[in-house]
Amino acid sequence: TAIMMVDPEGALVSIDPTMPTNSPKVIYFCLFAPTEKEDMFQNVLSQVAEQFSRAFRINELKTEVTNRLAMLEKRVELEGLKVVEIEKCKNDLKKLRDEMTSRVGNCPCKYNFSDDGKKLNPRRDVPSYPKYTLSQETIEALKKPTFDVWHWEHNEMLSCLEYMYHDLGLVKEFNMNPITLKRWLVKVELYKSNYLNRLETSTRSVCVPQEKMTLTDMGILMTAAVCHDLDHPGYNNTYQINARTELAVRYNDISPLENHHCAVAFQILSLPECNIFANVELEAYKQIRQAIITLILATDMARHGEILDSFKHKVDSFDFTNEEHVTCLKMVLIKCCDISNEVRPTEVAEPWVDCLLEEYFMQSDREKTEGLPVAPFMDRDKVTKPTAQIGFIKFVLIPMFETVLKLFPQIEEIMVQPLRDSRDHYEELKQIDDAMTEKKKTENMSLGGKKK
Repeated sequence: TAIMMVDPEGALVSIDPTMPTNSPKVIYFCLFAPTEKEDMFQNVLSQVAEQFSRAFRINELKTEVTNRLAMLEKRVELEGLKVVEIEKCKNDLKKLRDEMTSRVGNCPCKYNFSDDGKKLNPRRDVPSYPKYTLSQETIEALKKPTFDVWHWEHNEMLSCLEYMYHDLGLVKEFNMNPITLKRWLVKVELYKSNYLNRLETSTRSVCVPQEKMTLTDMGILMTAAVCHDLDHPGYNNTYQINARTELAVRYNDISPLENHHCAVAFQILSLPECNIFANVELEAYKQIRQAIITLILATDMARHGEILDSFKHKVDSFDFTNEEHVTCLKMVLIKCCDISNEVRPTEVAEPWVDCLLEEYFMQSDREKTEGLPVAPFMDRDKVTKPTAQIGFIKFVLIPMFETVLKLFPQIEEIMVQPLRDSRDHYEELKQIDDAMTEKKKTENMSLGGKKK
């Protein structure tokens, strides 16, 4: 570095022995002037610093670009999942249209379920059955055994059941979305072969204990009663096991039908648009699910004696705060829902008896064709309506309902006495049938004697 000296006026001063002495009047200033090499070095340092700064900016830019790319990839992934979900919904809608079309056929109703490229009607995201305003007379009739399901259309019954869920306080208790309840009812109805009958019986048995049971228990019982026969194939467990059907193989011969009903029920509830328990906390839902499964499995008649004996041991000291006692009661009540047809008046109950006997006869005919064992009470060549009903009422229904009567005395008039009347009715029919049979035998013997 070069050193220069200047006076106060800025003029250069030659540095030599003859220069004036520095004094307050004559002040010299030293200036340091960089050399050419130092200038070059400073330039190099400046360029290096600039390069480093640029490199850091490039790294920052790369980081920012990488982050933005990651965000874009995430968005693309989410959009892709949405597309997949939309396609799944479209496929579900197509299946539903096809199923409705196959069930409705050429019905000239105002709703169009065909997949012709048009939107499904009605266009609102609400099930298609019309909303009925139930009269007070209908509401009261729903609570009585005399309620005649033969006078009601499917859509009307759906509205009745929807009303029951609201009236019993179940929609509020489980925080159900009312539209989801509608969707669930429509979906369940597609799987019900004897839907109308089950709705009415489930209502009566649920209404009886509502003052002594919690709303959660009421909701479990009601839902299990509605779902306990979903997708019934028309052939009982004995046939399933003997014929080694797919259901028997799947469930290892253990209550094949009841396990299947449970599976179908929770397949429906697994659909977000049909999950009436969607707003229930996870742990509570697990308990509800287990309780519903327990009740549906209890409808296997092979367990009838076991369940009724357990209830008989508890009924005299029954405790509504005891969970085991209440579970046993619910199991008995859903059995009442399942087999209480004879509680109704004869004109309402008898058509269902005819339907049931025809189902039995179809099964026994098939068993004979396939070389399988045939139950005597299902053989059209051995059973009559009176003989079938008398034994069932005397040895199954009356003992069960009389045991329930100990807890709920109010069912004496509306349920137990009608069962006794029904038993008497079929015993009278049996006497008439026996008299007719004896008369025919006498006539045949007389004709035989004349021929000789």
